[in-house]
Amino acid sequence: MKKTFYALLLCLTLGNANNTLTAQKRSSGNPILPEFHADPEILYSNQTGRFYIYSTTDGAPGWGGYYFTVFSSKDLTDWKHEGIMLDLGTDQVPWADGNAWAPCIEEKLINGQYKYFFYYSGNTPHGKAIGVAVADHPTGPFTDLGRPLIDKRPEGQNHGQQIDVDVFTDPQSGKSYLYWGNGYMAGAELNADMTSIKEETVRLMTPQGGSLKDYAYREAPYVFYRNGLYYFLWSVDDTGSPNYHVAYGTARSPLGPIEVAADPVILIQRPEAEIYGPAHNSVLQLPGKDEWYMVYHRINKNYLKREKGPGFHRQVCIDRMEFNPDGTIRPVTPTHTGVYPVKVRKKK
Repeated sequence: MKKTFYALLLCLTLGNANNTLTAQKRSSGNPILPEFHADPEILYSNQTGRFYIYSTTDGAPGWGGYYFTVFSSKDLTDWKHEGIMLDLGTDQVPWADGNAWAPCIEEKLINGQYKYFFYYSGNTPHGKAIGVAVADHPTGPFTDLGRPLIDKRPEGQNHGQQIDVDVFTDPQSGKSYLYWGNGYMAGAELNADMTSIKEETVRLMTPQGGSLKDYAYREAPYVFYRNGLYYFLWSVDDTGSPNYHVAYGTARSPLGPIEVAADPVILIQRPEAEIYGPAHNSVLQLPGKDEWYMVYHRINKNYLKREKGPGFHRQVCIDRMEFNPDGTIRPVTPTHTGVYPVKVRKKK
């Protein structure tokens, strides 16, 4: 009898252990992309029913990457490399010669056909500029506009770079907006063609005040909408600093003014877990659900010393993002586990 009892106990124990291992294997783990990538932009495509991540290709000294790649997943855990989708080192982008940084993308249904508008920054003889390329599929082929979309600072701004672009379509009005800026934050409404801005709507939106401990704006604006509020997220400190982190505020319109949150820091390092510099994020809402995820990069722990280039040895991660009942964002805990598979029912 004792032998039978212990045999059953052993089976249950092994079964639970196997289930635990299976669950652990099913999580995405962090980082979710191989090698070095940064500044991730995530998209759920209604056309394909898959998730896509576009990023800065990292690991090159001086942030010298010159092309963009795209990865896809059906469930947020297993990511497939779909190849290079825009190359600034070729005549595909005649106006830029490298520094392919910080992209964003928007899917739009135009005259019954899906179009993809890919915004990014590149280098020109006169400094950084923002461009746009268009495709009929999330992985391309993409056709560049042939000239920069934004190649100068807004009026009244005398420092900073034209990088770190974000695109947002307001679900309330259907209008699309562009945001950008390192050293400042600017926003503007896009025209219906999605490849030009309404110049009269350009405005400086930089959150004022704060310090490197909390919300002093540096770069990487990101905008989304939930329950009547427009949320503005941005990165604080230098991308090579372990203290690089995410702060946020809210507004009642897509062009502000922004009110900094009472507790603005929502993603920051965890040295005890060897997680450093988590920031420059994008946000994903699962279609039809109040379920949210933050995709961000962090510094590879083996490259923390300045001589090793922490600012361009970054890796892409994903974790859950949740809200309090009053709409404030709960601090996101950066993990090594990542997330578990999700299912989205594709629109017919």
